[in-house]
Amino acid sequence: MGWSWVYEDGTGTEVGRSESFDSRSDAESWVGESFGDLVEDGVDQVRLLQDGTEVYGPMSLHP
Repeated sequence: MGWSWVYEDGTGTEVGRSESFDSRSDAESWVGESFGDLVEDGVDQVRLLQDGTEVYGPMSLHP
């Protein structure tokens, strides 16, 4: 399963999920490059999962 992101709106409701990544580093690099697109799509915060278990979050995508 690997590393993946859960996308949430401002109320904490899940609105989507990312693809799976082989490493935490790949997942974190991807969200760093993609956060602008995610915000445009209505994502307010994300949570990082490893094999379905939350590692950290919620992490806001806003300043």
